[in-house]
Amino acid sequence: MFFIGRCRVEYLYSALFYFLSLINRIFVCIMNKKKIVVAVTGASGSVYAKVLFDKLMALKAQIAAVGVVMSDNAKAVWQFELGNHDYENFDFTFYNKNDFNAPFASGSAKYDTMIILPCSMGTLGRIAHGISNDLISRAADVVLKERRKLIAVVRDTPFSLIHINNMKAVTEAGGIICPANPSFYSLPKTIEEVAETVVNRVLDLAGFEQTSYRWQEQ
Repeated sequence: MFFIGRCRVEYLYSALFYFLSLINRIFVCIMNKKKIVVAVTGASGSVYAKVLFDKLMALKAQIAAVGVVMSDNAKAVWQFELGNHDYENFDFTFYNKNDFNAPFASGSAKYDTMIILPCSMGTLGRIAHGISNDLISRAADVVLKERRKLIAVVRDTPFSLIHINNMKAVTEAGGIICPANPSFYSLPKTIEEVAETVVNRVLDLAGFEQTSYRWQEQ
């Protein structure tokens, strides 16, 4: 009986420690709000961008600013794949693809994270070779040179050797290549739930505290 009681006390201490550490992590995130750049390119996979926008809205307590850049092709693909222009309804600051007056076109603005989702191979190639010919590639160049976090969610498949070498170059420069490969062990039931498995991983990489499926922790 003593052993059982001791186990219960240790379990309670463990649960209390986990709860306090979680509260501490959330408090730190709230006190250190993130400034995020989100770029959406013309690669297929607008549902990923839509789910990301939804989740960023839910995580606003951890965010100081969200700047969004969408290419013309990204808007066309969104319309084709999702059948709407709902990206216009999100409460973010949107910038024209050629607006080099956007704050994150300079490292002095201190945007700490950039997520490109989905990231076309054309965009990845320009970033890999330092070709800053629009706001997306310029912002990525800034994030890399400032040693901040760049997450490129590539979606094309299969990869050519050119693609692989570009991914290698971006990785060596400090970026993170996160292919849009969904997982299925959470048993997703809808397309959005499938997309969410990728977006949740991206948000983890970006350093957000969130509630999502964790393997063997449910």
